[in-house]
Amino acid sequence: MNKERKQEYIKDMTSQLDKSEAVIVTHYQGLTVSQLDELRGKMREHGIQFKITKNRITKLALEKTRCKDLSSLFSGPTAVAMSKDAITSAKILTNFSKENQNLKILGGIMGNEILDVAGVKNVATLPSLEEARAKIVGILRSPAQKIASILLAPASKIAILALEKSKK
Repeated sequence: MNKERKQEYIKDMTSQLDKSEAVIVTHYQGLTVSQLDELRGKMREHGIQFKITKNRITKLALEKTRCKDLSSLFSGPTAVAMSKDAITSAKILTNFSKENQNLKILGGIMGNEILDVAGVKNVATLPSLEEARAKIVGILRSPAQKIASILLAPASKIAILALEKSKK
């Protein structure tokens, strides 16, 4: 790689790292090309970029970002998952590492917080944004359904309900 391409690589990595809400660092040694393609496909479906890195040059890119504390993780065959959704990327990588022992999660960063392996696995157990929204909607919708069923009940049931409430 010539000097111009290295400078371009550093600039691209710096901008990708700055744009990402979550960065998770992994070792991929022992994974086949088809396994890497499968992992990349799963990541791409959710808008997550999974990139095999050049360690020495990536460390130079890290120096200019909030991710500079991750530079110690960049040794050996390293790949990085960069995304706006930390939970989804952590879930995909954790599940894939359970199926394929050769993918090892080293750590990462979420927002401004550095995560170790246990931290990444804890993030993977959190509900995704869609799951959290669905739970909130379910909670908010439940009382409304009860009120609607009461209002739609025959007048005799409402009278009985009012009588029961007045006894208490």
